[in-house]
Amino acid sequence: MTGSDGGGFAADALLRVRDPRTGRDERALAPPTRAGLADTLAALRHAQPAWEALGAAGRAAALRELAVQIALVQDELVEALGHDTGRRTESVMEVQAVLGGLARWGAAPTETGGAAAGAPTALPWITARSAERPYQLAAVISPWNFPLLLGTIDLIPALAAGCAAVVKPSEVTPRFLAPLRRALDAVPALAPVVALVEGGAEVGAALVDAADVVCFTGSVATGRAVAERAARAFVPAHLELGGKDAAIVLPGADLQRAASAILWGATANAGQSCLSIERVYVHRKVFDEFTGLLCDRADALGLAWPDLDAGGIGPLIDPAQAAVIREHLDDAYEQGAHALVGGTVEELGGGLWCRPTVLTAVHHGMRVMAEETFGPIVPLMSVYDTDEAVRLANDTSYGLSAAVFAADEDAALAVARRLDAGAVSVNDAGLTAFVHDAEKNSFGMSGLGGSRMGAASIRRFVRRQAFLVNNGPKDDPWWWDAAPR
Repeated sequence: MTGSDGGGFAADALLRVRDPRTGRDERALAPPTRAGLADTLAALRHAQPAWEALGAAGRAAALRELAVQIALVQDELVEALGHDTGRRTESVMEVQAVLGGLARWGAAPTETGGAAAGAPTALPWITARSAERPYQLAAVISPWNFPLLLGTIDLIPALAAGCAAVVKPSEVTPRFLAPLRRALDAVPALAPVVALVEGGAEVGAALVDAADVVCFTGSVATGRAVAERAARAFVPAHLELGGKDAAIVLPGADLQRAASAILWGATANAGQSCLSIERVYVHRKVFDEFTGLLCDRADALGLAWPDLDAGGIGPLIDPAQAAVIREHLDDAYEQGAHALVGGTVEELGGGLWCRPTVLTAVHHGMRVMAEETFGPIVPLMSVYDTDEAVRLANDTSYGLSAAVFAADEDAALAVARRLDAGAVSVNDAGLTAFVHDAEKNSFGMSGLGGSRMGAASIRRFVRRQAFLVNNGPKDDPWWWDAAPR
């Protein structure tokens, strides 16, 4: 994340927007000039006090109005997302998830500016009041796998808190910005306090330098660079990074349900999700039956080719990630793994695709079991008992989320509490993609900072003030005696 001293973002100007279904570059990226970006951010700071002064109720009303405007352009958003990602079902779900987030924050305004009533302290003549003040400018830097959802999941609570905000999505998938900008421009209170900018690493670096708080979603490597740069700028950074999510299947679980849920959790969006199921540990007593059920379902799940509605699995969006998937598969095969279904990255119509792939004979010395694969790959390991399943599930540097399937809720929760993961789906998989109400923190290398889920997510965008009020006797016991001698 290094920048240049010139007037523009020269490296970003060379980036082009690619169609993942055809592999063709369709247009050059349009990053702002350095001077233009500085003017944009100055305008956001200028407009922020009025937005903060609206109060929680006024901001909530504006977010409800934004939901109406996004609903009006939802077909355009789905089309733009489909163009950038090559899939339809998940694009529709993204728009619905954003509308759900707006409804949640619009229905429950959280006041951040008013001081609380006085509270007693350890000193009887001192009372304490408090207030929350938003950071003036929040920067949201989001990835390519869910462009709209991950571009707004931090934007919406930042706005609810009273911040102005700038969003820079991945240079791979920026098309949704145009319809989103039209929706924002239709809400007079919001339009001046939200900027949407294209650009690559240089623009992202400039935003980290200029913002008061940063939210980044992406890889561990880039997240580390963001954190280091934010530390030099002395601003907080909230990081949602990679995952290597595990699923555990135990005796007594509904295996039909587990097979369907795990296949969805591992292959939705062609597995291009930080919370994809990337490792599955199945008790030896049910391993063969579960494997058969999973393979039958995976074999029936087709590619969205030659058109978007032909099947459920879209293309691999980023060619660089397709190369990683190939490397992980080759490494696994060289060490003895077998693909029961799928197993290769293929080219169709100029795009890169990977059918759902079920791997067996895998172990933790393989890259596919240790590193984030980010593809529709489902490695299965047979385990002797629950303790082995938990030990292997926790044998990772990541800790984003996980899943447990057991005979009943209590049995599953007993295992879930032993997992080093921020969110655990019980008798389901990948629920944090849709359920944003529960507060959680990432474990290990999967993230840093406050929860982006639940009501507490707004706390990332405010600073707390304390007002200590002396309403007691004239002289405090620790004052200097200022009387003349």
